[in-house]
Amino acid sequence: MGSAALAAAGMLSADAAAQEQKPYPTKDDRSASAPGPGNKPLDDQNPDSFFPPPSDAGGVQTFKYPFGLSHKRMQEGGWSREVTIRELAVSKSIAGVDMRLTAGGIRELHWHTAAEWAIMLYGNARITGLDAEGKSFVADITEGDLWYFPTGIPHSIQGLKPDGCEFLLVFDDGNFSEYETVLLTDWMAHTPHDVLSKNFGVSQQALDKMPRREKFIFQAEVPGPLEADQKAAAGSLGMSTQDFAFRVAQQPISKRTKGGEVRIIDSSKFKISTTIAAAIVTVHPGGIRELHWHPNADEWQYYISGAGRMTVFATGGRARTMDFQAGDVGYIQKTLPHYVENTGATDLKFLEMFKSSSYQDLALSEWLTHTPPELVIAHLGIDRATLEAMPKDEPVVMPK
Repeated sequence: MGSAALAAAGMLSADAAAQEQKPYPTKDDRSASAPGPGNKPLDDQNPDSFFPPPSDAGGVQTFKYPFGLSHKRMQEGGWSREVTIRELAVSKSIAGVDMRLTAGGIRELHWHTAAEWAIMLYGNARITGLDAEGKSFVADITEGDLWYFPTGIPHSIQGLKPDGCEFLLVFDDGNFSEYETVLLTDWMAHTPHDVLSKNFGVSQQALDKMPRREKFIFQAEVPGPLEADQKAAAGSLGMSTQDFAFRVAQQPISKRTKGGEVRIIDSSKFKISTTIAAAIVTVHPGGIRELHWHPNADEWQYYISGAGRMTVFATGGRARTMDFQAGDVGYIQKTLPHYVENTGATDLKFLEMFKSSSYQDLALSEWLTHTPPELVIAHLGIDRATLEAMPKDEPVVMPK
């Protein structure tokens, strides 16, 4: 009985192996055809979803959402749209807002219950803030610059000439919503005027023209010289010693290879950014952001330009590949291995964002080359020459 059972088990194993070795359909096979209704433009943008590579397996939660599908909140002076856990269910630790302001357009004075990290994607803006000591901060920022306002720090953003700005806001809470913000005008509209009169030491009549509802984004005149605003806001306390802005162009490149480059910006460089760390990654055509994982935090991505694809490997032998274009958001849960490959003809540029004060990652090649060689060879069935050819130090971006 024992021999028969073993023989049966062997037959089952052989059947399973034969099943695994069946050829994967090609794109031209009838097995891969989709003759029913479909959305061809969407399929063309997502070829690795329409025809997954044979390495994909099992079910992996969707980790892509385009800002282009988000509701756009239109106002005179600009617009905004968001990707939160409501749009991308896997995105639990971080949410993002894409916002546009005209020249003179104002994102009104406000603060958030989450910390705000931002990057200027286009144009120029003036930002203001008030630090915890009651000292003012006023600065002009341009494309590529960053800013960070901790939870509860009041601030504003206004577009400058010639064409205002567009920027990405990143919040350290996936459940955040731009509709859940403490706005100056909203606060005033919901406070009795007799209370406001006592608070400000002015007559109720002087407050009659205050708005009765929030403004959120509104059009105003383009502000004057920066120095004039700084002097007017400084008052008796003077300007804040904290710099809420960060000029990326003045930051040296963290790593550059033939395949691209990366700039890592965390609290070791951008001191005030204590809850969000970032990497700005550029991958040349055909290159790859190497196989790696992050041990300390989930990764939230924003694709700035170019086209690429990413495979996320999950536990239980599951893997899924998805394609990304400019304006897309990606998300990888903490410790899950992944890579990003440039599939376009131009540079692929994207952000890696983490709810953490420090940036951490581990690379596959770095792991294998710092493990006893015989142990690696026994696992992978490669020869020593192949192992020795692998990069010994983490390259971050590998060329084509």
